[in-house]
Amino acid sequence: MVADPAQLRMLALVGAHGSMAGAAAELGLTPAALTGQVARAERDWGVPLVLRGPRGARLTEAGATLARHGEGVDELCVRAGAELDELLGRTTPRLRIGSFLSVATRVLPQAMTALRHRRPDSELSIVEGTSRELRRRVTEGELDVAVVGTYFTEPDLAPWLVGVPLLDDPMVACLPREHRLASAPAGRPVRFAQLRGERWVAILAGDAAREQFDRVAAEQALDPQVVFQTESYDVAQAMVGTGLGVAVLARLAMRRTAGAVHRELERPRLARRLWAVHARDTRLTPLVDEMVGLLQDVCSDLQGDWRSRPVS
Repeated sequence: MVADPAQLRMLALVGAHGSMAGAAAELGLTPAALTGQVARAERDWGVPLVLRGPRGARLTEAGATLARHGEGVDELCVRAGAELDELLGRTTPRLRIGSFLSVATRVLPQAMTALRHRRPDSELSIVEGTSRELRRRVTEGELDVAVVGTYFTEPDLAPWLVGVPLLDDPMVACLPREHRLASAPAGRPVRFAQLRGERWVAILAGDAAREQFDRVAAEQALDPQVVFQTESYDVAQAMVGTGLGVAVLARLAMRRTAGAVHRELERPRLARRLWAVHARDTRLTPLVDEMVGLLQDVCSDLQGDWRSRPVS
């Protein structure tokens, strides 16, 4: 017959403790319940397995043969429990976070610091990447939560994932300091129509940010002359500072740049929406819910600050 692993482990514990009571205690059973299981095993195998007496219990030769295999089962059970404990964060609460550059510098530090104060034993790690790459890594279980951005759609997610909206990050104009619109009073927005026929520093074709720009450019008949393409808003601002052209970028990525100024954009107003993406079921990663709540708090404060302080 095929051996029952539970019976093998039970016999190994009886042999190790030398008593039914000791084995029962480790298995979380009453001595009577364990006696019943031994009797059942002896019926299954058709031979005596345990000899019981007033001074304890010992295994028969048949019982010892099975118990030797049960020792391996017991070791596997202990290892399996330890690995699951670690996975569930009982030993070290773990959180693997994904983000792109502007979020990693402007949003994550405050949230991560707050989480460390709440959970000083937590083990946090962060991975940087593009929104498309980060979504894939959450989908495949390599990350527990990631902050991603979309420009005119909700994130395309697997059914077992959820996207929690965090922040609407408005797009702003970046202009060379000598540009005709750069001298407008601080806080006065720039309309897209005013940028018709300009030379542009644009995000690389194929990126979601570029798709948004191309769509608006067509709708507004901007006839943009794209003279430089990059995947980095930092590089785009640096190029604008040289006088190469104008650019549109997310406010969160806005940096003080020599030779460049920033202005709010309108007609139409555009934004990049940030989302926290994670598994719908967070029982295996309980720190996810805390982190998402902290990210929402940080983004809410940031949104309030933006409303009270125009781009200049």
